[in-house]
Amino acid sequence: MESGMPDLWNNKTCPLRFQFGDKTLFSANLNLLTRGFGISESIAAHATTSAPAEPLPANCDGFLIRSLQVQTELPTISRESGYIRYIPALYPRYFIDMTQPFSEYTGKFSSKTRSTINRKLKKFTEHSGGELIWKSYKSVDEVREFHRLARSLSSKTYQEALLDAGLPESEEFLQEMISKASAGSVRAYLLFHAGRPVAYLYCPVEQGVLLYEYLGYDPEYREWSVGTILQWLALEDLFREGVFSYFDFTEGESEHKRLFSTNKIRCANVFFLRSTLRNNFLVRAQHLTNRFSTLLGNILEHYGLKARIKRLIRFGYRGKPLAQ
Repeated sequence: MESGMPDLWNNKTCPLRFQFGDKTLFSANLNLLTRGFGISESIAAHATTSAPAEPLPANCDGFLIRSLQVQTELPTISRESGYIRYIPALYPRYFIDMTQPFSEYTGKFSSKTRSTINRKLKKFTEHSGGELIWKSYKSVDEVREFHRLARSLSSKTYQEALLDAGLPESEEFLQEMISKASAGSVRAYLLFHAGRPVAYLYCPVEQGVLLYEYLGYDPEYREWSVGTILQWLALEDLFREGVFSYFDFTEGESEHKRLFSTNKIRCANVFFLRSTLRNNFLVRAQHLTNRFSTLLGNILEHYGLKARIKRLIRFGYRGKPLAQ
């Protein structure tokens, strides 16, 4: 790899997920050496997609490089230095430039969008008895309270039920939060209604950059756009604080990220896997699953059914996520 690549590899068990849209059918675990780019590194990096030169330990299936900025179209499956090079998808990595004043940031929104957000804020304030109740969490004691309250909410969300992306419950994760809070490297937020949390946002800080790590909301409050409201309030608070360079929405695409971001770069997660029968099968099977999922999504979009079915899968008939 050329300059711009982080120095250290981490040995991790990484799930290779087989999905139709939001729905995970099953996962296959791979033991990989992983590296990733922070947003500052991604913007400045000029790394190539050549195979790593480091020797691969015998117990590892291969390498995974996350969030590598790419400039050109690349084949999904190819051979590189004896490895299977697998690039499941190219995706936009959205971020917010936080070196500007909040007033300048809000100027990026159209007057219609600003009006819509203000209307949502006003509507939910009225629904909350005339006072918008939300709270930020930074210190060790505050983060403990945040985790307790946010976990009670996360268990209800489609992010946890369908995507396995809820706020983790484990003691290990809580201790990691506490360690970050003791170093001043956590910003977390909760929005309340009638004394109960209805949306949460958790952002660890790495090298002066806020990471959009966990956002969830009570599906019963979906019509109130509580996730959007909390994101707006959190950003206003963070711009006021004025100590961060970027708000990094990390990998993946969503309307929420497109709405709030100021910039994007094109990235890929690049696998270099041992050329074994199992790895060849998994790569080609996931690739076919992804193609079928995209084709099915395009058909549903053509007939105006995609958004309706996505809402049904995420929220069910009564606002509760359908379990896996």
